[in-house]
Amino acid sequence: MKSIVGRKMGMTQVFGKDGKMYPVTVIEVLPNVVTQVKTKEKDGYDAIQVGYEDKKEQRCNKAELGIFKKAGVAAKYELKELTGDEMKYGVGEEIKADIFKAGDIIDVIGVSKGKGFTGAIKRYHYTIGPKGHGSGYHRGPGSFATNGRCNNRVHPGKKMAGHHGNQSATILNLLVVAVDAEKNAILVKGAVPGAKKSIVTLRSAVKTQKNVEKVQELVNYAASGSENN
Repeated sequence: MKSIVGRKMGMTQVFGKDGKMYPVTVIEVLPNVVTQVKTKEKDGYDAIQVGYEDKKEQRCNKAELGIFKKAGVAAKYELKELTGDEMKYGVGEEIKADIFKAGDIIDVIGVSKGKGFTGAIKRYHYTIGPKGHGSGYHRGPGSFATNGRCNNRVHPGKKMAGHHGNQSATILNLLVVAVDAEKNAILVKGAVPGAKKSIVTLRSAVKTQKNVEKVQELVNYAASGSENN
């Protein structure tokens, strides 16, 4: 399984030469620099720690500076751990966008947008109550009663109003439409979790998909424009 860390930049659309339109999320994938290699013998599990996007050293705390100086790499904004049989890299090596190619099926992991304190109707998509004819129930969470046992408490797990969003979310089986290693970009069909500029992790799909969509060659408007000139 392959993995890499990137940053969600927003959505756009691209067109295949057959006229098909692909709604895509543009993910900026700068080179991931390996800062630490973890092993079962020393740490209890196999993984690599990677840093994403350079930052000034004065913005780091002492713990972070120790990690970067020990690895001999520039300071980074984000540190993530990646696992997988194919992630065999040494300290200081780079993982680039070309680890994936067009047509690959991947999973994207990110943190969903935070929506603050919301009611049960919005948070869990409960059915709204009647709005007229004297009804006193409109946007309530429903009955709090337990199934036959009235022990005067609300059991853990009851779906109620509360903090909505800002949780880890994974979208499975997304199609890689294009990879531009020179511009450090990967185009993924469909939406991915998180707000713009948020950090996401791309990995090989963990669930197999029978009917894999074939990616058509995309229209290159820059090339066609230079030919006309």
